[in-house]
Amino acid sequence: MMASTAARGGLGFRGISWLQRGRRSTSVTDHLGLLSPSNGLPLPSCRRSYRAVLCTELAKPLIIRTIPSPPLQPQEVRVGIHCCGVNFADILACQGLYQEKHALPFAPGMEFSGVVMETGTDVSTVQKGDRVLGVTSSKAMAEECIIDQKMLWQIPDGVSYEHAAALPVSYGTASLALERRAHTQPGETVLVTAAAGATGLATIDIATNVFKAKVIAAAGSDHKCNLALQKGATHSVNYSQNSLKDEVKKLTDNRGVNVAIDAVGGDIFKQALHSLAWEGRIVVVGFAGGTIPSFSANLLLLKNVSAMGVYWGRYREEEFPLFSSSISSALQYCHEGKIEPHIGEVFKLEEVNEAFSHVIQRKSTGKVIISIK
Repeated sequence: MMASTAARGGLGFRGISWLQRGRRSTSVTDHLGLLSPSNGLPLPSCRRSYRAVLCTELAKPLIIRTIPSPPLQPQEVRVGIHCCGVNFADILACQGLYQEKHALPFAPGMEFSGVVMETGTDVSTVQKGDRVLGVTSSKAMAEECIIDQKMLWQIPDGVSYEHAAALPVSYGTASLALERRAHTQPGETVLVTAAAGATGLATIDIATNVFKAKVIAAAGSDHKCNLALQKGATHSVNYSQNSLKDEVKKLTDNRGVNVAIDAVGGDIFKQALHSLAWEGRIVVVGFAGGTIPSFSANLLLLKNVSAMGVYWGRYREEEFPLFSSSISSALQYCHEGKIEPHIGEVFKLEEVNEAFSHVIQRKSTGKVIISIK
C-alpha cells in the first residue's frame, strides 16, 4: 500500500512532531538542489550525482540531498537502487542508539534491491543490468549505492524488487534463529513474540513453511494476531489482554513450547522463558519493548532450558559463508514460492520521515519499504 503524499505530518523521533501536516518538510525541499555537501556550492555539471537520505543531526528529521557519485574501486559495483527496507536498527542509528555508530552525516539503510549500473575492473560476480540484492551497514536509502561485489546476491526471476529488499535482515535473522541457534525440528512448537513485525512474520513464514513447525504467535493487538494467523500461525495470543505464560500453557496442555523467538524483551521475554518445555530453547533477537530483561539463572536449571541470542549482522564478520547462505536460501525459498515476505507499507524516498514515524508509532506490520524507482 502506497502512503499518501498528502498524509504527511507524522511524529518524529521520541514522539516530536517534525513535519507540518499537509506540507512538505522544508528541510527536504531545501536540499533537493545540486549542492556540494561540503560548502553548498553547485557541483560541476560534468560530475554524476544522485539523491540520498542523510542524517545530519542525531534524533532530528532526515533530509534529502543531491551528492556527487564517487568513482569505483576495482572490487566495487555501482547499483541503481529500486527499493530499500526500513529496519528499527536504521531508526536507532539515526538516534545515536545503535551499537554500530556512524560519523555524521550518513545515509541510513541496510538492505536494498536494484540493478547493476557499473562494475569495477576486478568484478567478476555480476555485470551491468543484473538484478541484485545488497546488504550494507548504511547508505542504502539513496538512488544509488557503491558496494563491494561480495555483498551482492543475484535476484532470481519472479522475485520482485520489493520482496527482495524485504528478505535480508528479517529472513536472515529468522533463519539463523530457528536453524543455527534453536535447531528447530519438524513438528516442534515455536512461540514467536512481536509476531506481526517484519522479523516475527518472517519467523512464522520459515517455521511453518520450511521447518514444518507449529507456531503460536504472540502480539499486542487482535489485528496483529489475526495477521499472524493468516500468515500460517496455528494459534495466537494477544499479550496486551492476556497472560502469555497462562495462554501458552492452555494451548500446549501444560507442556510448553520447544522454541521461543523473542523480539520484545522485558516481561514478555520472562513469560516466554517460563513457557518453555523440557529442554526448550529461547532465542533473543531484539528488544522492541525498550527494556532489556534480567532473570534468575536457576530458571535454566529447572527444565534444562537454553537461553541464547542471535545478532545476524555479526555473522558477516565472523562467519561470512553462513551469513551469505542465509540470504541465498531466503532468495531460493522465495523463488520456489515456499515463503512470501509481507510488505506492510511502501513509502517514496521523499516520505522517509513518515516511514520512520510509521514504525516508531507501532503502526507497521511486516516490512516497510522505501520505493526509489
